[in-house]
Amino acid sequence: MIDHSEPILRKRVVETLSARFKSRVELAELHVWIADGINAEGKGLQIYGATDPNPWKPGVQPLISVAEFRFQTSLRDLFLQPMRVDTVFVRGFTMNIPPKNDRREMARMRKRNGKLRIIVSKFLFSDAQIVINSVNPQKAPLEFDINDLRLDETGSGLPLRFDATLINPKPTGNIHSTGRFGPLNEASPRDSAVIGDYRFTDADLGTIRGLGGILSSEGHYSGTLGRIEVEGDTDTPNFRIAISGHPVPLHTEFHAIVDGTDGDTYLDPVRARVLQSSFTASGKIVRMKNAHGRDIDLHVVLDQARIQDLLTLGVKTEPPIMSGQVRMTCHLRLPPGTEDVADRLRLAGNFQIPNASFENAKLQKRIDDLSLRSQGKVKQIGKISEPSVTSDLQGVFKLASGTLSFSLLHFQIPGTHADMTGKYSLDGNIFDFHGKLKMEAKLSHMTTGWKSLLLKPVDPFFHKDGAGAEIPFKVTGTRSEPHFGLDFGHESSAKPSSELHHTRLTAKD
Repeated sequence: MIDHSEPILRKRVVETLSARFKSRVELAELHVWIADGINAEGKGLQIYGATDPNPWKPGVQPLISVAEFRFQTSLRDLFLQPMRVDTVFVRGFTMNIPPKNDRREMARMRKRNGKLRIIVSKFLFSDAQIVINSVNPQKAPLEFDINDLRLDETGSGLPLRFDATLINPKPTGNIHSTGRFGPLNEASPRDSAVIGDYRFTDADLGTIRGLGGILSSEGHYSGTLGRIEVEGDTDTPNFRIAISGHPVPLHTEFHAIVDGTDGDTYLDPVRARVLQSSFTASGKIVRMKNAHGRDIDLHVVLDQARIQDLLTLGVKTEPPIMSGQVRMTCHLRLPPGTEDVADRLRLAGNFQIPNASFENAKLQKRIDDLSLRSQGKVKQIGKISEPSVTSDLQGVFKLASGTLSFSLLHFQIPGTHADMTGKYSLDGNIFDFHGKLKMEAKLSHMTTGWKSLLLKPVDPFFHKDGAGAEIPFKVTGTRSEPHFGLDFGHESSAKPSSELHHTRLTAKD
């Protein structure tokens, strides 16, 4: 019986697949044994097409390859035409989908004109992979690694039901998805329907250099393979950026359009919340060939946010140097690479903090004293207890290589406003600002006694543009230990505040 059944099954497997796909089929091994019916196990199954599905890879690649498969049938079914098999177990399955210009061949392969010698009710896959190749040699193939996959045959012209478990490479985590796919639109695979639900758990953001935290997400998707609409949310209770190391809760809700044929994703919008701050983002995430990761390009708007939350997330200094509500619009770019996120992150935009206060007591005391002096209220310094003054900050900035640069920075407190330029590093080691202070009081009115008398002759030299005094200044040192001083030797490039407002509007637009 074994001697007769093994060649019969081998011939039926090869003939069925050759007829089904109209292609050359190779089967390295097939073994048959009797135990509660006929059992068959095959190895080294490969189905080739007329062309190489991945011409960028050395050698000719099969369209479908299977490391091992096995199934069982009864002795009676062995001699039926066609033979029916309930379940085929497959390990090491790879489907190599050609670039879209060559996918007509797959449509030709799917036509059911040939005689089928075996009919299977369902397939159970382990260690499967789907590779979607691109016609663009600059774009790497899109690869999906699937731990476990179940496909149920539902009849000709009907969608396949699937239940899949995937391992996401970055961030590393588990994805479980159930749904329906198809029927395949052979003329245009991008227009094939897909619908389902997913759960993404235990995603370790630490596998992305510069980030940390464990992310979970769930949602629903539907549409076509070329335009999959995804709605879902994510929770990361301990999200952190390595440069600061401060864990914060991060929650997002998103709507995205995913091109399932190349992996490009378009976000519109993402609503996120960090601590007590919220913001929205829209943009795209695009795969790049020969690059680690994806190119992220987003437009971000913060309209209900606190500066202390942003500083907690992104700056190492603790506690945050400043608190207050902030409004900000910026362009965010995160190119692919192996460096830390903080080193790759690029920002450009504008912001306003209308009522900022400084958590550093020494710095806030200097601000309070400056406000009194600039109003000519020198005698009140240290003699009365008044609430600390708040500062109005607004500016235009860029972030690159871990350093935040301000082309325009406007600072205003009662009695004083300043226009300056400068930069500081996110690690807190660089703090370098230069600008001009314009104060209501004259220099001689900002001090008392003999110092006031000595300053009276120089009052006219600092009396400019209607201000009581205009003084060049600098702030250097570090964020935790700032140093203030006069800056007569520095040519400030700060622009008037009217220019600042004009630039803010332009940047925002």
